Amino acid sequence: MTILTGDTHRRFERINKMCDKFELTEDDLLIILGDAGINFYDDEKDKQFKNSLSAHLPVRILCIYGNHEIRPETLDTYHPVQWNGGIVYREFEFPRLLFAKDGEIYDIDGKKCIAIGGAYSIDKWQRIENGWGWWDDEQPSDEIKQQVESRLEAESWKVDIVLSHTAPLKYEPRELWIGKRGIPQHLVDKTTEKWLDTIEDKLTYDLWYCGHYHTNKSIDKMRFLYDTYLNLDDKYVFAKEENDE
Repeated sequence: MTILTGDTHRRFERINKMCDKFELTEDDLLIILGDAGINFYDDEKDKQFKNSLSAHLPVRILCIYGNHEIRPETLDTYHPVQWNGGIVYREFEFPRLLFAKDGEIYDIDGKKCIAIGGAYSIDKWQRIENGWGWWDDEQPSDEIKQQVESRLEAESWKVDIVLSHTAPLKYEPRELWIGKRGIPQHLVDKTTEKWLDTIEDKLTYDLWYCGHYHTNKSIDKMRFLYDTYLNLDDKYVFAKEENDE
């Protein structure tokens, strides 16, 4: 079984419950659509956290890059390895914790799935002022964008699944900007979302899964996931009430 969910931000209690409920094993794959939070401190705390995950989570995990974590390719402990037809980053000490490379296409359950990570942090200045983790490569660079577009060009702009952190701008859940979660949108850098618009306009695909917005929503072919769970066929929905902490 392959299961997708949204941002965990280093809190895996609900994931543990889900794995127990469905008796998942290392033959199963969990895809986290960014902000897993596994690489955040770049020190012994991260290693201890990975040891705990490896000991308590039975599944393999594939993480899309988010904007509240360090890019694994910038860490000396990670190495590129072949996996399901593409390249992932992995530490040899933790073989079940995999991190997707932007622009790679993976064969997952017979489906072509492209990974596109990164986004802008609306809490950027708060994190900088407080000395919390923030990294200036959180959004895809021009080089990464070119790699994504070249890979899609080689596929004649057709894949089955898109796995991203944020969403094309035309699909952003604007209802979230109302009320207490609101933030003046002119202060938000939406460069990545605008670029994803151009990707979505050209691309033939079946489903697009993303996280980032901390909401659960379906619109057209877009699936926003936070604390619910879907498979690659958009089925087996696990309601968050079943997994509440």
